[in-house]
Amino acid sequence: MSTMESRNTLRRYFRNARNALSAQQQKNAAAAILDQIKLFIPASIKRAALYLANDGEPDLTPLIMYCWQYNIATSLPVLHPFTKKHLLMLNYTDQTVMRKNRFGIAEPALECQAIRLTVHHDVIFMPLVGFDKEANRLGMGGGFYDRTLANVCHSPLRPKLIGIAHDCQQTDSLPIQPWDVPLDAIITPTQIIQPNNSLE
Repeated sequence: MSTMESRNTLRRYFRNARNALSAQQQKNAAAAILDQIKLFIPASIKRAALYLANDGEPDLTPLIMYCWQYNIATSLPVLHPFTKKHLLMLNYTDQTVMRKNRFGIAEPALECQAIRLTVHHDVIFMPLVGFDKEANRLGMGGGFYDRTLANVCHSPLRPKLIGIAHDCQQTDSLPIQPWDVPLDAIITPTQIIQPNNSLE
């Protein structure tokens, strides 16, 4: 089996696993993930990029509400209108006008003045399909985050990159590709995994 076939097989397995979780399990996971994030991310951060859950992903609504409560500005990803398979980060508040993108996922309506550069975030929380004990991330296969964040690791203003997942999405070892953007940590309801070379 090729690396690509192996990755696609893992994607199907982990998507089925997270979609099999009950509504109560999802609710419990969302609360537990927020508790883990509070332990890991300093309260002094000014801006965080998050996502709206889809396809069984952990719900970050409690984290979004927490950020707003403590005056932490929030952004959401938007499909880039011109650059294929890239994302823009747009400011997100409870007043933001939303629309559905071509995948049926809600995102802020595109407004130039709402765009926030990736390097202007203290932390970027991103979904994933699978992960391993070295904090390697397996995405959905579109490469949106990998392309968008390809140069972030070389920026002097570097946000922390945090993957969010359910525990059922873990495997011992993932087949990694050269374009996979390394994460600083992966947070689940029960653990915080950091690679050995993670930046402090």
